[in-house]
Amino acid sequence: MEWWPVYLILGAVVGFFAGLLGIGGGLIIVPVLTFIFSAQHFPPDRILHLALGTTMAAIIFTSVSSLRTHHLHGAVNWQVVKYITPGIIVGTLGGATLVSMLPSRILSIFFVVFIYFAATQMLLKITPKPSRKLPGRAGMFGAGSIIGVISSFVAIGGGLLTVPFLSSCNVKLQHAIGTAAAVGFPIAVAGAIGYIANGMAQSQPLPEYSLGYVYLPALGWVVLASTLTAPLGAKMTHSMRTSTLRRIFVVLLYLLGTKMLIGLF
Repeated sequence: MEWWPVYLILGAVVGFFAGLLGIGGGLIIVPVLTFIFSAQHFPPDRILHLALGTTMAAIIFTSVSSLRTHHLHGAVNWQVVKYITPGIIVGTLGGATLVSMLPSRILSIFFVVFIYFAATQMLLKITPKPSRKLPGRAGMFGAGSIIGVISSFVAIGGGLLTVPFLSSCNVKLQHAIGTAAAVGFPIAVAGAIGYIANGMAQSQPLPEYSLGYVYLPALGWVVLASTLTAPLGAKMTHSMRTSTLRRIFVVLLYLLGTKMLIGLF
């Protein structure tokens, strides 16, 4: 319980940036939790699994607020959500199962590569040009499966993948963002279920108060703080320049990714 102030600070920072920049906090929560769990002497080869599972569970709560906001603004294409969700669920559950079978080192390498990719994408504001129409049901299932697998590997709500996909299919950016927020909910639910089930199925003892690969004390404090600071960040979006803070966020991602990379060696 002595670690609760650290979890509270982490949740506050993540919630603020999520509200300010409209992005999920998984790319911050996961590396910071790995550092905290290491300091708490959790089983070394299960630390990243616990960080990923706990983050997925936290995204459930943050995605509900984001989904509701975009829905009220009429920015969610529910037809797309309907067709892409089955693939999302299958891909995310399958990805969580695969993650449970991989060693932490392989997962860490994958996560570091993705965090550098995400930070560079944000820094350069890389967006795909509209080049095609939305695919049919089979295509949407396939796209959802790919998004789900990758999202479960790095514990994100899928926005970094769903928005570019929808934008490339001639979906308006506002609707792409709103729809990605809605898709983030089934990703988070399926991912959390997958991490809980696979964590409970493995024989190695996990820390006390763990539900599978979800560490409940961290989940509770992070969710509590992020829920309080996300509205503050959203309000500040309209009263200050976000470009500078976006750069700060990108620098933070690079630093966290580099810290994890150094830890591998």
